Amino acid sequence: MRQSKNILIAPLNWGLGHATRCIPIIKDLQQQGHRIIIASDGGALKLLQDEFPELEFEKLPAYRITYAKHSWLNRWHLLKQVPHIIWTMKKEQRLTDKLIKKHQLDLIISDNRFGVFSKEVKSIYITHQLKVLSGWTTKLTTWIHAKIYNKYNEIWVPDVAGKPNLSGKLSHFSKSINNKIKYIGILSRMKSKNLPKKYDVLAILSGPEPQRSQLENILLEKFKTLNFKIALVRGVVDNKKYVENQHDITTFNYVTGKELELLINQSEAVICRSGYTSIMDMAVMRKKVLMIPTPGQDEQQYLARHLAKNFQITILRQKDLKLDSYLLDSLIPLQV
Repeated sequence: MRQSKNILIAPLNWGLGHATRCIPIIKDLQQQGHRIIIASDGGALKLLQDEFPELEFEKLPAYRITYAKHSWLNRWHLLKQVPHIIWTMKKEQRLTDKLIKKHQLDLIISDNRFGVFSKEVKSIYITHQLKVLSGWTTKLTTWIHAKIYNKYNEIWVPDVAGKPNLSGKLSHFSKSINNKIKYIGILSRMKSKNLPKKYDVLAILSGPEPQRSQLENILLEKFKTLNFKIALVRGVVDNKKYVENQHDITTFNYVTGKELELLINQSEAVICRSGYTSIMDMAVMRKKVLMIPTPGQDEQQYLARHLAKNFQITILRQKDLKLDSYLLDSLIPLQV
């Protein structure tokens, strides 16, 4: 029998995608008989506590990364947050040393948490952004990120190594090739099932404010003009899941992984951001999909163009968003 290990899994709390894509990893390690300790903060921590109430949890310092109200100010807004990010990294490193001793850790898996690693314990870093797109500062941000992830023993990329692939140049370019990088395939907690349709459209919101709320308000106005049955998952982790029915729109604050899987399987089409975890989920579920990249977020803008070019997925900019039955009927699934 394989020897049980004490494993720390620490996803970044930036939207819920980093936490949700860790779920299949956690389940696989549980099945192997390992002891899992989860460390995060905010909504990501709450979501995983609801998903795995039997596990042990630790709270990490919050990065509290936010976007500017106007997307064209995002680069400068993020630049102002660099001192806080560095301070949080150092605080994470000190806390990680304490957690190693407290839990006698054998392995650390960090999903984009820059300071959760150790020279004494094997440390793995999960990312799909070996190249960090940031406009004219792309070379600088990519170099900085490489300095961070090269401190780890292994870098896990949730994608396939060859073509076609979901992440494009974000994780497939010549300078990224080294013996630390391992392509671990598409990560998703979802499973496609042939179920009776309950909703015409499911909208899944995610990501940091204020863009999450802005898209929610836009969609709610558009949905009122459609004669469709709609489910809306707000992506806001609260003490109450909050279900409201109004104008043929069923609204949830958030749902568990199993509940979201059920909603997707019961829906004809899905509207979501072009965040990477959402993309992986859609590739597994093979639902008709409309993707709306977060304004000012270079990664999502690129991924949207990549999917449109290579997989013919329908992409709309938030400011150009128009919904009608013809558009929704013309959507196609993401098939890799």
